[in-house]
Amino acid sequence: MTKTLKIIEVKSEIGAGTRGASLGVDAIKIAALDFGSRFFKKHKSVDVPTENHLLLESTGSPFAKRISGILTMVERVSDEVSSTLAKGEFPIVLAGDHSTAAGTIAGIKAMYPKSKLGVVWIDAHADLHSPYTTPSGNMHGMPLAMALDEDNLEAKVNKLDQETINYWYQLKNVGKIAPKINYRDLVLISARDMERPEAALLKKHKVQIFTTAELRKRGVERTVIETLKYLDHCDLIYVSFDVDSLDPTASRGTGTPVAQGLTEREAGKLMSGLITNQKVCCFEIVEVNPTLDRENQMAEHAFEILIKATNAFRNE
Repeated sequence: MTKTLKIIEVKSEIGAGTRGASLGVDAIKIAALDFGSRFFKKHKSVDVPTENHLLLESTGSPFAKRISGILTMVERVSDEVSSTLAKGEFPIVLAGDHSTAAGTIAGIKAMYPKSKLGVVWIDAHADLHSPYTTPSGNMHGMPLAMALDEDNLEAKVNKLDQETINYWYQLKNVGKIAPKINYRDLVLISARDMERPEAALLKKHKVQIFTTAELRKRGVERTVIETLKYLDHCDLIYVSFDVDSLDPTASRGTGTPVAQGLTEREAGKLMSGLITNQKVCCFEIVEVNPTLDRENQMAEHAFEILIKATNAFRNE
C-alpha cells in the first residue's frame, strides 16, 4: 500500500545571508495554482513555526549567525519529521534555507536510531562548514557538518566564544545521536562551489561526488543507478534537493546561484529516478527565493520537480 504523503513546510530563512527564502514555499504554491494543480489541496501539510523574527535582531556570533534560532528550528523540524514517520506517512519537506536539513536528518534518525542512513545531497555546495571554518557565518552552509558531527578543527580559522561552542555542540547532538550519518553514506551531486576546508574534508574522506559534467557523461539514469549502488549498504536513504543545483540560466531565483548546474529536465529525471527506490524515506526541496527571480521561474521549476518526484513515488 502506498504511504500517505505529508508536506512539511519550513518557511525559515535565518540561516541564509540573503533575504527572501522564507517566501519560497508560498511561491511554489503559487506556481501550483498557475499550473492548475490541486497538489497542495490533495495532500496533508503542516506549517512548522519559524524564528524569522530574529532577522530584526543582532545576528549574535559572527561565525554562527542566529545559532540559537537555528537550534530551535532544527529541533522543531526533527520533531515534525519523526512524528510524520511514526504515523507511517512519507514526509516531503519544503523549506527556505538549507540549515534546517540538519533537522530533517535528526528526525529520521530519531525514528530509526539503529538504521544506517544514506544521504543524497543535490546542491551546488557541500554545506560542510562549521563555525570554526566558515567565511560568512551563515549556517545554511553547515547542515551536513551538523549531521556528521564535524568541527574540522584541522582547518580552523575562527576563534569561538563559549556560548557559540555550547550551541554548536547542542546542534550536533539534537536527538542525542552524533554523528547521525557517516561520510561513506553520503553522495554529492552537482557540487561545484566548495571552499578549501570543505574540499579537504571531501578528499580526506573520499566522498562520492558526481559533478554536472560527470552526470552528463554517464547520463542521468546511470548516475541514479550508481548512486543507489553506492548507498546499497544503507538501510534508509534521504534525498535533499537545493535549487541552486540548477544552472542560473534556468533561473536566478535562489540566494547562491552557481554556473554549470543541472537543467530542470535533468533534475526532474534525477529526483524521480531516486525516489522510486524503496529505501527512500524522505525528500526535500529548499532555497527557492522569489525576491531574486523573474516571473516566479524558480518556483515553477521546483514545483515541476516536486510533481515528477511524487508521481514517481506513487508510480504514476
